[in-house]
Amino acid sequence: MSYFTMINCCLILGACLLSSQVVWSQRVRVEYEVTAYPNGSVNLRCEFTNSGSTKLTQVSWMFERNEGDRHNIAVFHPTYGASFPNKDFEGRVKFTQGSLENPSIRIDNLRMTDAGRYICEYATYPSGNEQGTTTLIMLAKPRNSAAPVPVQAGSSEVVVARCMAAQGKPEASISWITSLAGRYNHTSVPESDGTVTVKSEYRIVPTPVENGKDITCVVDQRTQSASQSFPMRLVVEYPPTVTIEGYDDNWYMGRKDAVLICQADANPAPTDVTWTAISGQLPATVQVDQNRLLVRNVDETVNTTFVCEVKNSLGSGRKELAATVIDQPVPKHVSAGPVIGGLIAAIIILCLIGAGVAMFHKRRQSVENGEGPPKHKPPPPMKSGSSTEMLNKPQDKATTITETAPLSNYEANYYETNSAEPVTDLDDDNNGPPANGGTPIVWDSSVHPPENDMATDETLPPYEPAEQNDIEASHGPSGANMARGESFMSPPMLV
Repeated sequence: MSYFTMINCCLILGACLLSSQVVWSQRVRVEYEVTAYPNGSVNLRCEFTNSGSTKLTQVSWMFERNEGDRHNIAVFHPTYGASFPNKDFEGRVKFTQGSLENPSIRIDNLRMTDAGRYICEYATYPSGNEQGTTTLIMLAKPRNSAAPVPVQAGSSEVVVARCMAAQGKPEASISWITSLAGRYNHTSVPESDGTVTVKSEYRIVPTPVENGKDITCVVDQRTQSASQSFPMRLVVEYPPTVTIEGYDDNWYMGRKDAVLICQADANPAPTDVTWTAISGQLPATVQVDQNRLLVRNVDETVNTTFVCEVKNSLGSGRKELAATVIDQPVPKHVSAGPVIGGLIAAIIILCLIGAGVAMFHKRRQSVENGEGPPKHKPPPPMKSGSSTEMLNKPQDKATTITETAPLSNYEANYYETNSAEPVTDLDDDNNGPPANGGTPIVWDSSVHPPENDMATDETLPPYEPAEQNDIEASHGPSGANMARGESFMSPPMLV
């Protein structure tokens, strides 16, 4: 039990010592970190705060490049003054104010090797030594560069572009922007002064197609306000590839000034272009001007095979063309596409015009023939004699008409309400048959005397007067007393 108590006491004591050291160290005020550049200057500030009854006897600046390796570079004593014991800082370091309360120093002509930890330490009484530490970070802006690497077309992967950020601190980063199907690799080389050199190489399998393609190297580093870009174009070298242009298969006898042109794709540029003929020397009618061959007059002598050979520093390329001389020129063919398109357009336009004219004539003919919608109210329908004809037909012996009385008021109202036939004025013609095929009304000869013999054909067949009373009793007053226009329905016939 006592063992654990001792451990706890030791831990508490250690914590108290650490906390007291923290309180003491807080009285030495310094900057935690500062940055500087080679050949520049830097101020390292230090002061003792809240000294109270603590007596300050001396202050020293120590430099620690590596952990545990300390060297005094500046000492200030109120009686003996300033001292600079380290020869590496001799002439480059000095106190800015030269007092115990504010012993800040200034370092000029900075070197990359000056990067490290700088400790401001006070010798005090009775508390002992108190200190504060500042880390000096030396920054170096890298020297950036990039360039394409000329290569020859081949089947192996080679470096086609390089990019470098030399002697930078901190280390720079490099990236590539390109559409090429390749890869890149980085290497970092530490320098003796603490800087780092970064190199990057881009690799592809070079072919003539990649010649002149764009590629960009981008460098980023802490000291740069923005990324630095290096656009480049690849250089892929290859021997000439030759083509001959200008031959149109129409070299006829007597043609003048036929031209052939020798084209070469090469890198580096072609240095020599030569025209020859398979048969030997060139025909007498041929003139050569570098890559241009001119046939002044086409005849049998140019019925041969021409050869163009191109050379550059990597090799040569050649192309042959067999010229055929014909008797008569080949007729020029007119392109059928525009002609067919014009004919189709003309046909469509004619069809539209014909359709318009036909519609105009049809409409005009319809107007002249009276067709189309009516422009006036149509006349009332004509009277039909179909009912009279039906009544005049011979009847069966057992069938007689026994009723001439009009419909009752109920039946008249029913038929009048439900009839869809129009009511017409029958007063204009009293001799004609009733309209709409209705049964004719019994006419009174005393009131309407017949005007001709045809009027007798409209009378009803004879019927028995003895049955008149029965009809009147069941259906109301006689039909002679019915007002015209009340109904188009005929009186019912009882069989």
